[in-house]
Amino acid sequence: MTKGYIHSLESFGSVDGPGVRFVIFTSGCAMRCQFCHNPDTWKMQSGTQYTADELLDKAMKYRAYWGSKGGITVSGGEPLLQIDFLIELFRKAKEAGIHTTLDTSGNPFTREEPFFDKFKELMKYTDLILLDIKQIDDEQHKILTGHSNQNILDMAKYLSDIGKPVWIRHVLVPERSDKDEYLERLHDFISGLSNVEKVEVLPYHTLGTFKWKELGMEYPLEGINPPTKERVENAKQKLGAQ
Repeated sequence: MTKGYIHSLESFGSVDGPGVRFVIFTSGCAMRCQFCHNPDTWKMQSGTQYTADELLDKAMKYRAYWGSKGGITVSGGEPLLQIDFLIELFRKAKEAGIHTTLDTSGNPFTREEPFFDKFKELMKYTDLILLDIKQIDDEQHKILTGHSNQNILDMAKYLSDIGKPVWIRHVLVPERSDKDEYLERLHDFISGLSNVEKVEVLPYHTLGTFKWKELGMEYPLEGINPPTKERVENAKQKLGAQ
């Protein structure tokens, strides 16, 4: 039986997928996003270990609140780093008739084996994917996250090819991603996908800066303020966001 490393749990999530959701935040992430508000989730194999059954038992206590739309969302960190555990958790959730949502940056995605076969297996039990596209420009993506976006965009195309429902999420960061040129390119990319049900613009905020300091790390976006209402509206218009 596989165990997952879990950072934290949220019983009544309202922003991570449709309806009211039980949100499971996994530990571990390879990306180093400059705006990350959860740098305490980066460390691999940290947090509390749970089996899939233990987590589902906890989640089921809140099932009465989910209504017809709610369910469980696995977020992070980066859940795909624990894909074996995720497959077991989502398979058992589907057996119990629970709606499953995966919130991912797409960073671990590859069409190489053994990952790709496992990913295809996971998709059998995944109802919805919240895919974070941090920056459409690859060089800027490397500056912002420390990694290329090529495999992330490839994952978006693959999900479109198989018709898997996706919500695209984009964090709007002044001086990093908030430029009309980038927003227009991102819109063009999203327009080429056939499976996007929703686009969400998430305005950059500074609520997690204290965690960087607590961890003894220098905050890379020091002095950059959240985007203005006008820029958020501009991004929503350009991306066709709701």
